[in-house]
Amino acid sequence: QLRLAVSGGGLVQPGDSLRVSCATSEGNLSTYAVAWYRQAPGKPREWVASISWRGGNTAYRDSLKGRFTISRDNAKNTVYLQMNRLEPEDTAAYFCAADRRGTIVNGVPPPSRFDFWGQGTQVTVSS
Repeated sequence: QLRLAVSGGGLVQPGDSLRVSCATSEGNLSTYAVAWYRQAPGKPREWVASISWRGGNTAYRDSLKGRFTISRDNAKNTVYLQMNRLEPEDTAAYFCAADRRGTIVNGVPPPSRFDFWGQGTQVTVSS
């Protein structure tokens, strides 16, 4: 059983950077693959990035490559999403999700693949 806690959201200006975190308050995240999703108001949830359990494999939504970086620190049971050069279009609630299989898939993973979800943290990019 995992209980995921997402933190780090906030209000930033266009061009700023922000890092959101996904940590466990219950359970061991280090054996799970983790993904970040986001959902903007009135839009469907969309996949952002994934990382395998050891961190050796990562995948990104094509439109976010080069600006977003997913990483993890298994000693801290935490997965991060570093977001640079933020744009108003990045405004959304950001969620993390954990997959007990530990590996990531090619392409966009279906949300049904994930066993546990954290609550969202709001990221608002506005001048």
